[in-house]
Amino acid sequence: MNSLHDLKNLSDTLPRRAAKMPVLFVGHGSPMNAIEDNEFSLHWEKMGKTLPEPSAVLVISAHWLSKGTKVTAMENPKTIHDFGGFPKELFEVEYPAPGLPSLALETKNLIQSTEVELDHDWGLDHGTWSVVRRMFPEAKIPVLQLSIDYPRTGQYHYDLGKELAALREKGVLIIGSGNMIHNLRMVYWEKLNEPNFGYDWAHELNKTLKSKIESKSHNDLINYHSLGEAAKLAIPTPDHYFPLLYTLGLQSNSDDIEFFNDKLVAGSLNMTSIKIG
Repeated sequence: MNSLHDLKNLSDTLPRRAAKMPVLFVGHGSPMNAIEDNEFSLHWEKMGKTLPEPSAVLVISAHWLSKGTKVTAMENPKTIHDFGGFPKELFEVEYPAPGLPSLALETKNLIQSTEVELDHDWGLDHGTWSVVRRMFPEAKIPVLQLSIDYPRTGQYHYDLGKELAALREKGVLIIGSGNMIHNLRMVYWEKLNEPNFGYDWAHELNKTLKSKIESKSHNDLINYHSLGEAAKLAIPTPDHYFPLLYTLGLQSNSDDIEFFNDKLVAGSLNMTSIKIG
């Protein structure tokens, strides 16, 4: 483990680039997408080939909820298998991407609204590695995670996302990984393989969210509770929704919006994803 003194000497080492790195919000869905070839995972692979090669990847995953904000700062983050009931093959997956302690410190220093803890215990959970291993299978690009301070409001997470903007200028690919519509209690498992099957309220909200994103109506998206009964059904808890707010906070006025993997799954989940910039 590097000392804080060593980290300070390493900080701010990524050079600026001529063009800003895009930002992604990825609907990650089932952990099985990490090993199955389907329309979602194959699009992640395509995205990895078409994006500029990142200097590093920073992921805000729905599966690292904390009290306070933390960033992984180890040189070799472990692969976390934070799920149950899946095939042995999935538990055997390792994604040995390196960390980047200097970037962890730079991220900590960029965020002025709260104290950020340098974390050496977490690693890469499936909200991160299930997506990133399909995009960058060689596992050579450094990967970090930023935790979600779960008791905080949507506005807090949106504003914190804004504070990360300078990283885009250094080639850091920032990914919010969750699902905008995520109600596991209402999943219709028998319809799992039916293309784009969703309850009426799920289709309604998916359309509303995309419209709000396209029109940059960020206040409505921050205050998602105001989006009616459909939002209450689609977002019973905000863990998978909060990563979206980080990515929206990073959107500039000149950034284009592109939706991909825009499908409903098993009634009450959506895979709708966004490329910003």
